[in-house]
Amino acid sequence: MGQIEQGLERALRTRPIPSSTEARLRFLLTTHQGSTRKVATVLGVSQRTVQRWVTKRSEARRPPGPLQVRTIEEAVLARWQPRVRARRRAQAEAEGFVFHTRARFGFAAPAGSSDDPRVRWITQDLPGEVARELFAARDAGAGEQQQTVILARALGHAYFRGWGRRAHGLHVAFSDVEFADFSID
Repeated sequence: MGQIEQGLERALRTRPIPSSTEARLRFLLTTHQGSTRKVATVLGVSQRTVQRWVTKRSEARRPPGPLQVRTIEEAVLARWQPRVRARRRAQAEAEGFVFHTRARFGFAAPAGSSDDPRVRWITQDLPGEVARELFAARDAGAGEQQQTVILARALGHAYFRGWGRRAHGLHVAFSDVEFADFSID
């Protein structure tokens, strides 16, 4: 998961996901009404394995391996705050969002301009159309590169070309993203 995808996920949540594997397993058990069988089906392991992970007896407890820890994390992420996520996504698509980033920006511009890439901190309001395009690309399975292209086009129009009032013909290259955060109010 790239920086943009992580930023979108953080923006859609209002509370952090449980940090420990034990807390994540408790959350999965709660969402599946305490059924270790249902949790085992979701995680692709046996019911007995889930029972060993969550038992109170220390001598019988077996911690999940690294692959299972990643599977548990993905299962929790998929089920964490579904109504809040849907509401915040609809709000971003309707009203837009604020995009905060530190990345390398360069330009393909007419002769005589400075097009050398350099690192910039940018905070910019972007409209709901950009949010719709980003979420549609993410839902279609687009990678970080395609999401970067969408944001570069939006930042080029909004930040560098002043919403179309200046620097016509300027094309923005957006790379080396250090962080990408989205604020949905």
